[in-house]
Amino acid sequence: MQLSARSFVRCLAWLLPAVTLSPVSSSAQTATAEQVTAALAKLEQLANAAIADGSVPGLAIGVVHHDKVVFLRGFGTREAGEPEKVDADTVFQIASMSKPISATVVAALVSDGVVSWDSKISDLDPAFRLADAYPTSQLTVRDLFSHRSGLPGTSGDDLEDIGYDRAEILRRLRFVSPSSSFRAGYSYSNFGLTAGAVAAAKPTGKPWEAIAEEKLYRPLGMTSTSSRHADFVTHANRAALHVKADGAWAARVERRPDAQAPAGGVSSTVRDLAKWLRLELANGSHDGKQLIAAAALDQTHMPLMTRGKNPVSGGQSFYGLGWNVEFGRHGLSWGHAGAFSVGARSLVTLFPERRLGIVILANAFPTGVPEGLSDSFADLVFQGKVDKDWLTDWNAIYAGMFGPAVAAAQATYATLPSPATPARPATAYAGRYANDFVGEAVVAAAGDDLVLTLGPDGAKSYPLSHFDRDMFLSFPSPELPDMPSAVSFVIGADGTASTITIEALDGNGLGTLRRTRE
Repeated sequence: MQLSARSFVRCLAWLLPAVTLSPVSSSAQTATAEQVTAALAKLEQLANAAIADGSVPGLAIGVVHHDKVVFLRGFGTREAGEPEKVDADTVFQIASMSKPISATVVAALVSDGVVSWDSKISDLDPAFRLADAYPTSQLTVRDLFSHRSGLPGTSGDDLEDIGYDRAEILRRLRFVSPSSSFRAGYSYSNFGLTAGAVAAAKPTGKPWEAIAEEKLYRPLGMTSTSSRHADFVTHANRAALHVKADGAWAARVERRPDAQAPAGGVSSTVRDLAKWLRLELANGSHDGKQLIAAAALDQTHMPLMTRGKNPVSGGQSFYGLGWNVEFGRHGLSWGHAGAFSVGARSLVTLFPERRLGIVILANAFPTGVPEGLSDSFADLVFQGKVDKDWLTDWNAIYAGMFGPAVAAAQATYATLPSPATPARPATAYAGRYANDFVGEAVVAAAGDDLVLTLGPDGAKSYPLSHFDRDMFLSFPSPELPDMPSAVSFVIGADGTASTITIEALDGNGLGTLRRTRE
């Protein structure tokens, strides 16, 4: 199970969209060709320095100004320790930066009259359910793209971690209790947005991946862009995912995000993404042709949900439809970032009033390089100098993101209770357990140990090590192999376990499964 299923989403819910900065008037700030050119020279120096000091193995940057691509460059290597270089055509997995791209795809469907942003999900996809009847009957595409459905942010991520496909994950969202009243709270949800995108594509009779290609990638000539992981791995020129191992970047884990493709499954290059930036900054026009009606696209950039004060800058932030909307140090901006905790980072920032945009892709996590470079670039363009060392500050934020959580988990289970109570015989725990959300879990003896098997057809297996009496530990996170997670049993009157609670799946209170009697 990846950490993204629980604490990762909570940590990144604020950081994934572009960062809010203190509001000031943008009227005095310009972005002339000369200012952008001067800033690009210094941006290139900063990017080279980030590679040289090991902040990331590789990254790529694209910049658009006044409907022209003014910068496309790769830096570093596709995989640490290997010679192949990143260039403008290296394909990266862009994680949650997929969300504004998917919003553009739905805007194209709205432009064509296939759906509206206020189409009800119950009309588009009658099988989809939330936990409560009223939200289910009123839920719209707009609600799901603005994260105001009431679904808790981590809903479904845990099911993806243990191997369920998109259709089954979306079906099981009906078992998740809401975290807020309908339309009353913002909760950043990968599978909520995925449900909205899938429903919007339903009237076409085609899968989401085909619609994204038909409505956006192909018309813009984004020939290296896809919402299918199978397409990503066909590219020889692709970036590996990297995490830190013993202080060095290592390509260890593959991330297959097909289940949440609209929210996190796009792969692309900065060359392709620069074409998308041009479309956004030109209000749906591309090379003189109006591909998407401006009115349909404008809706994605309207602030709908307040997210309160940004913990980094203290400024106010809003969410539109797949986009973060900011009123910051350099005026209005639209943006979004992405991250896979197994090794990807991405960021897009657009200044629509200046027709200026930057996209940055990196092949590592944790790192704040995209934010650091983007903030530095904006400072250089709008005021001719960098206000502060953004790279250092952002790297520190991301580097410390999971440290406290890992340390707390390790501390909790570092010392056995004294006196420790031995486990019961394996037969007390072995058996099948189930609930509607998680499905079936099987606990089986493996020599003197226990193994927990989860997911469809037992897709995932985790050894259990005894901690105390009826509590065991697993280490389910591939990118944080030293982070323990509890698996606890309740013993019934017959001396065998009646329930099992899997801490790693209990973020929304659905991690307790009852023994099934065969």
